[in-house]
Amino acid sequence: MYDNNPTLENIDRKIDPKLQGQVIEQFDNDAFAKKFYIESYGCAMNFSDSEIVASILAKEGYGSTRDMDKADLILVNTCSIREKAEETVRQRLSIFNKVKRKKPGTLIGVLGCMAERLKAKLLEEEKLVDIVVGPDAYRDLPTLISGAEDGDRGVNVLLSREETYADISPLRMGSNGVSAFISIMRGCDNMCSFCVVPFTRGRERSRDAFSIVAEAQDLFDQGFKEVTLLGQNVDSYKWENPGTKEVVTFADLLIMVAKVHPDLRIRFSTSHPKDITDEVLYAIRDYENICKYIHLPVQSGNSRVLKLMNRTYDREWYDQKVDRIYEIIPDCAISSDIICGFCSETEDEHKETLEVIKRSKYTLSYMFFYSERPGTLAARKYEDDIPLEVKKRRLSEVIEVQSAVSYASNQKDIGKTFKVLIEGDSKKSADDFKGRTSQFKTVIFPKTGNYKKGDYVNVTVQSGTSGSLKGIIAD
Repeated sequence: MYDNNPTLENIDRKIDPKLQGQVIEQFDNDAFAKKFYIESYGCAMNFSDSEIVASILAKEGYGSTRDMDKADLILVNTCSIREKAEETVRQRLSIFNKVKRKKPGTLIGVLGCMAERLKAKLLEEEKLVDIVVGPDAYRDLPTLISGAEDGDRGVNVLLSREETYADISPLRMGSNGVSAFISIMRGCDNMCSFCVVPFTRGRERSRDAFSIVAEAQDLFDQGFKEVTLLGQNVDSYKWENPGTKEVVTFADLLIMVAKVHPDLRIRFSTSHPKDITDEVLYAIRDYENICKYIHLPVQSGNSRVLKLMNRTYDREWYDQKVDRIYEIIPDCAISSDIICGFCSETEDEHKETLEVIKRSKYTLSYMFFYSERPGTLAARKYEDDIPLEVKKRRLSEVIEVQSAVSYASNQKDIGKTFKVLIEGDSKKSADDFKGRTSQFKTVIFPKTGNYKKGDYVNVTVQSGTSGSLKGIIAD
């Protein structure tokens, strides 16, 4: 029923893909006298940040390890989007402290969004960690580690209006060697009432466009075939060249990266419906290597609820945006985020969300029930008045409808041939490859010929479930 091939974007769609934890793939290197171990939770931006942290630590003489028992420094990069993520991180911190008791001197640090929100509790009240570092303070890690080694508890959660880490080359520890993330901007200026991101990651600032293109070129030169441009709201990317005063928009940036090489696929995440422009859509249409896939979170299908969420659009406007995408890019795939049981949501309003899934023909959705986050506008102004059992039932109904829509979409692909980027072996069988189409659909197909991971191959689809396609190599 669901995609059984997890990625950083979709670790377990059944529960909540943005809340699952994943140990970034580590490597043991005896050339380093000190070792660090890191786990990441949350969105793709957190995994990208962990690669930046790894690069900073490598310059300080730390090599990564898969075994936390060998680590001198244990880090967890956290998420505050939903309550479950914080509960999971606390459980992990208890395990890390057991390791520390066996190996005195081991330092434990919390990074990222949860670090910023719960710094006092983690450091002073619960004494679970030695170091707390917010998402804009990773450069300060060496200083904080040094202080912690002397017995101090180090904290830096200051937010920045300038930090983009543009000059740091991420250490691609968790990569499959085919796909990589490139962070193009940080922070968010949208104040969605349910979201903590503006408070934990600060205001929007865009990274130097030339440094982004240079990173993409370097990745391609290393053999990578796909990059995902990351930001809380990539469509609001805007960078002014200090020399020429020329402004680079997100549409401009997409084209600049696409021109690195025709064999370098470009993806991006996430879009805000209010900001995605026709120019972006034309760029996707006109460049074959810009993937025909847009993640366009709707959150709710009802205009009243959308107003409470402060999404700045209503249902009619969103429908028109979806129509415009399909008008300009007929073969585009659209995915979404959906929140069930937001404050005061009625049964009829919930049914409108079911209808927007069908109308928009989402190929997949990331689906959650509402989890109130302290400090947000919703927590201050609205009562979280939908019972948990109702939230779960509504979520189950959303999953059921999305599964049916995904299945219907995949059935329409039977008999069609798609250009697929091979990501590696299928999880179920080493005799099969897995890869993705431009539309971000997973395809499983038998190994034939001399193809290998990182190659493009044409695959004809023979069958499909709601989560994946199966086919055979066409050429």
